[in-house]
Amino acid sequence: MRGSRYQALIQHYSPLSLAEKRRLIASAQHGSEASIQELILRHIGFVSFRIHRRVFPHLLRRFGEELLAETILVLYAKIQTYDLDYRDKTGRLKPVKFVSYIWKRIDGHILDALKQELEHDDKFMRGLGDLEDAGSRFLG
Repeated sequence: MRGSRYQALIQHYSPLSLAEKRRLIASAQHGSEASIQELILRHIGFVSFRIHRRVFPHLLRRFGEELLAETILVLYAKIQTYDLDYRDKTGRLKPVKFVSYIWKRIDGHILDALKQELEHDDKFMRGLGDLEDAGSRFLG
């Protein structure tokens, strides 16, 4: 998953300042596809880092590309729900970094997706065992 195409992409889209990111998010929330795409591309490195941090190497080889693709959909949703007017308990404007806002959801999605895939594999393997048992009984 960490192939050269992603490394080049990550290097091309360097991190932005909080003010620049907030400007892009505001534009994206008002429907700018270009801003949405730029935000997604600028966060591929962060998503890749979280996937590598959370997933065992053998699962990464097996599910890494799929996890990355699914997590991009999570980013789309989070761009729309990010609160540009977030305030602390006293009512003071308190901007939150976008990566701080998304990291728990991304980690949660990674773990949920892996759990679902592994449960599916487990059911499949049990199904094969049931077929073998049925075949043995049939053949006798």
